Amino acid sequence: MQVIETDLPGVLIIEPQVFGDPRGFFKETYHEARYREAGIPVHFVQDNHSRSRQGVLRGLHYQLVQPQAKLVAVTRGRVFDVAVDIRRGSPTFGRWAGTVLDDQSHRQLYVPAGFAHGFCVLSEETDFVYKCTDYYHPQSEHGIAWDDPDIGIAWPSLNVILSDKDLRNPRLAAQAAEHLPLYQEARP
Repeated sequence: MQVIETDLPGVLIIEPQVFGDPRGFFKETYHEARYREAGIPVHFVQDNHSRSRQGVLRGLHYQLVQPQAKLVAVTRGRVFDVAVDIRRGSPTFGRWAGTVLDDQSHRQLYVPAGFAHGFCVLSEETDFVYKCTDYYHPQSEHGIAWDDPDIGIAWPSLNVILSDKDLRNPRLAAQAAEHLPLYQEARP
């Protein structure tokens, strides 16, 4: 397994080892001890799976009361996946990191709690899977506008399909301070 750091501390790209032969492939998608050694010291409690068609953009989502770190991957298709630092007081507040995830590279993205997350489907259809460190808590779910010009995400397409809920997400600057997580500097 190879771990690639992004410009946002804590947001990591994981390239698992894939063993292929004429029959297909085998890969280990998660091993708690190995991921802990790689800098992901969390415990996952919920797995999710979504299927979306080309052009669908989901996000940018986060939970405040039960913040979720996520380990995300694509099992079929291709997406552009993004994490945005929305932690008040963070030195990287408002910055984003993104990468392509697909069923060919087998890459994963680790998104720590305190970051908003979203993805845009690039293939005809995509199966997107993710592990979460806390349970879904709809009462504390919030969102940031996918096209917030202050964040400036370089989405591969601006012709996207959004849910009604995501259409109403405010810009980061318009989000009430009490609806944003607080940055807590890591202690040694």
